[in-house]
Amino acid sequence: MNVTRRRRKPVAEINVVPYIDVMLVLLIIFMVTAPLVTQGVKVDLPQANAEPLDDESKSPIVASIDEQGQYFVSTGEHNGDEAMSAQDVAVIVAAQLQIDPETPVVVKADRRIPYNNVIELMVLLQRAGAPSVGLMTEPKQ
Repeated sequence: MNVTRRRRKPVAEINVVPYIDVMLVLLIIFMVTAPLVTQGVKVDLPQANAEPLDDESKSPIVASIDEQGQYFVSTGEHNGDEAMSAQDVAVIVAAQLQIDPETPVVVKADRRIPYNNVIELMVLLQRAGAPSVGLMTEPKQ
């Protein structure tokens, strides 16, 4: 009996199915963890000693909180003398940013109020359309 066997050619292919499985698992992990990492309020903090705004720069929108937790807004049109609700602050800031989106926005808060009130105001300003929010301080003596 004469048996002829076929010679097999070597296969030079890479099986990519395990790599696709690993990539899908990594994709799911990153999709789940990404929202957890990016929570918070965006704040522009100075990296060195704070310097005052230039005289040539635009007049900023100043959102203030007093000791009792009342809100005030000072813009070019409003002088910030009367207390207002959070919704009124959002409307005024949104209207001013619609007119001039490059207007800087700063928060001026009393040192005795809880930190949570400052964060709530910053979130309110962010939702009103402020791209970044600065914190106003008194110079050291």
